[in-house]
Amino acid sequence: MDQISALLKRAMPFQMVGPDVLASIAGLAKWKSHAKGDVIYQMGAEADDIYLVSSGSVQHTMTGNNGAAAIEKTMRSGDVFGWAAVMPAQARLATTVCLERTELVRINGAALINLFKSSPVIGDVVMSRFATMITREFGIASSVADKVRRLPQGARSTAELKVQSAPPTGLALTMFRFSQWISSPKPYLMLTGFAILLGLWHFTVTVWELPRFESMPGLTVVVKEMFSQNPVYGLSVFTPEYYQHIGVSVRRVAIAFFLATVLGVSLGLFLGWSKKFREFVFPVFEILRPIPILAWVPLAILMFAGTETPVIFLTFLASFFATALNTMLGVESIDESYSRAAYCLGANKWQVFREVITPGAMPFIFTGLQISVGVAWFSLVAGEMVSGQFGLGYVINTAYTMVTYPTIIIGMITLGFVGYTTSAMVRFAGNYMMQWRVRELALGGN
Repeated sequence: MDQISALLKRAMPFQMVGPDVLASIAGLAKWKSHAKGDVIYQMGAEADDIYLVSSGSVQHTMTGNNGAAAIEKTMRSGDVFGWAAVMPAQARLATTVCLERTELVRINGAALINLFKSSPVIGDVVMSRFATMITREFGIASSVADKVRRLPQGARSTAELKVQSAPPTGLALTMFRFSQWISSPKPYLMLTGFAILLGLWHFTVTVWELPRFESMPGLTVVVKEMFSQNPVYGLSVFTPEYYQHIGVSVRRVAIAFFLATVLGVSLGLFLGWSKKFREFVFPVFEILRPIPILAWVPLAILMFAGTETPVIFLTFLASFFATALNTMLGVESIDESYSRAAYCLGANKWQVFREVITPGAMPFIFTGLQISVGVAWFSLVAGEMVSGQFGLGYVINTAYTMVTYPTIIIGMITLGFVGYTTSAMVRFAGNYMMQWRVRELALGGN
């Protein structure tokens, strides 16, 4: 059973299926050995089972219609064929012959459909992946593949059909992937990691009292201070000042991140798109990029009046460079054949830039934005320590000056949680805006 489940997990249609459903599918499977030259099925035969190749190889031959050339494909370990068994009232569309001694796993198509009746959302994803596999790997017309894409109407109630009549959206696939993540061991391993970290903190500081940690506040001291209604050092989750500092830091990062996104993405797109523009600008960009943020502090104070603008400028700088560089790399990663194809079809430069360059660079852009929002928080803390009067960086620096060490840890923990939340928001926005990318990943693309 475990061997079949592992084989199913490798097959494209079942890669998104959770372990429980995967085990149920494995329960429907049967092993079958075939010698070299054995015919698994012939074109026109009744389609009852789908097949997974465990070992060996199978020649899959489809005869084209109207004089079209035959489509031949060699199926090896992990490949799936016999997908006509999950199509309604469909006979075999191909002939399959073993090229060598082959071990196959057979799953009855009708039994598989019945299994998905109890979990139509997962069933829809599996069927969509079958349809993608058919069109992509076998060159079958999308009109034929659409017969596989959805579960039969009898598998769902009328209400479910109304809700799920449209193809899965990027948001739906994102939420499905999130539900799969929740049901996997990953979140529990993550919690275990946090437990180990907190345990080490408690033992090294409070229990063992190691020399390097003797001045650090212990876990229990920080937790009591952070959740006290009357904190000893004046800052906890119950004090208004705590949220005032968070609000000020978030506002500064939001402004800097917005400016960095607008200017960095624009500059990165042109750096990657125009070689002449890159020759003028990129050397200057590369000279300025390695300069540490703290080196900009004197100039920021001299250039901008007040205490707010220098902090935003310092926060903006590192975020801007990360965004621009990743955007440029995204443009350079696009295959030039796409642009040439667009030009051959009559597109002008602006249309190529808008329809080919910008969408093609978006995965890199949002990767850069996730890095960008992270380094924005790094820069913000440095700026607030130097010239800020409010914010989490100011809290950490002031707490060190006033020797209120528990407040330092409170500020660091808060900074970590807020930074993680903003990164997650950027990641979620990227998945939502790039629905084509989420759908491609969920349906087995690369």
